[in-house]
Amino acid sequence: MPWYSDRILPHLIDHVASIDPLMKQRERIVPLASGRVLEVGFGTGLNMAYYDKTRVSRVYALDPFMHLPERTARRIASSGIDVELVRAGAENIPFEDETFDTVLMTYTLCSIPDPHTALEEMHRVLKSGGKLVFCEHGLAPEPNVKRLQHVLKPAWKKISGGCHLDRDVPALLKSASFGLDGLRAGYISTIRIVSFNYWGEALKRN
Repeated sequence: MPWYSDRILPHLIDHVASIDPLMKQRERIVPLASGRVLEVGFGTGLNMAYYDKTRVSRVYALDPFMHLPERTARRIASSGIDVELVRAGAENIPFEDETFDTVLMTYTLCSIPDPHTALEEMHRVLKSGGKLVFCEHGLAPEPNVKRLQHVLKPAWKKISGGCHLDRDVPALLKSASFGLDGLRAGYISTIRIVSFNYWGEALKRN
């Protein structure tokens, strides 16, 4: 349904991604980014309002799609931060090894086709001692919620642009050699199938 994916879905995703619980998570996480930053899954720039301009030198905005460009441009302009748009997928990041101080990822991992490869790429482009700053929704801890996530996933993916309800975020981070010492988790709203969040800072392990 190209009309849905091209004309309806970008507006729907931008609206859902800007609801209060998600924006509060962005406000909590984004200021932790510092130095040269790669933001994976930049979308329409919803994170731009929360960067600490005193800590960030430049943001490289990676996304395979550049939907709603006028809205994106307004958010970048209002931030006062130097941003370079990079149209590419996370599974093949077009930068050399150890380029970035921080990789930022917010509500992106759920829709990346190959999350393991993408996280390996993020690990590769981080400098030694660099950090992945993230907030993501994923697999809930309760068996009944997990079952519902698994059952609803096929239909959910079709209407949400490929979003997976049930990705095991800690396991994926660990498989890509990220440390989990700074990992936090919990529900951020009462709609449990979509609101179990993982967030924090994951350090690069060589």
